[in-house]
Amino acid sequence: MKCLLHTCCGPCTIYPLDVLRDEGVEVSGYFHRSNIHPYKECRRREETLLEYAGDMDLAVVCEEAYDLEGFLRIAAHRESDRCRHCYHSRLTAVATIARRENFDCFSSTLLYSRYQNHDLIRATGEEIARAAGVTFLYRDFREGWQEGITRSKEIGMYRQPYCGCIYSEKDRYYKKPKGLGAKGSRARG
Repeated sequence: MKCLLHTCCGPCTIYPLDVLRDEGVEVSGYFHRSNIHPYKECRRREETLLEYAGDMDLAVVCEEAYDLEGFLRIAAHRESDRCRHCYHSRLTAVATIARRENFDCFSSTLLYSRYQNHDLIRATGEEIARAAGVTFLYRDFREGWQEGITRSKEIGMYRQPYCGCIYSEKDRYYKKPKGLGAKGSRARG
């Protein structure tokens, strides 16, 4: 069976790649970049992934465009539900390529993360699979979370500190100053 695996980064690829190969699946990767901000972070993740892919004899196709504006259009004014739209965008892209290139199925390294909504990823993947005419291969890779972290550190792989989008970057680094109200103005005492 041939599977096109959406790969969000190098560290998240380690465990899913091992599992799928152990199952006898022939895996190729697809790196979707438009949701990753800033561009320097996107390039660093891509370079890390490609270096690992070279070491693991994993063919990877990288999205050619960097359509940050397209990502922002699907996420803006939907910030509380942005992941749903981001999952749909990325899984649609990988399913489209999987169908066009005659893969038997597609999957995603998003299924490795403890921080992602697995039920939503699975439902989205299955919905897109029906529309695209290619199978969504669901696997819960979270049991290998610590193994992937340990191995990525052992080989000195760049490990990103947030999901990738501009919103997750803010969630990771911005700490609301004390005394600020809901709109960011100083509370009066």
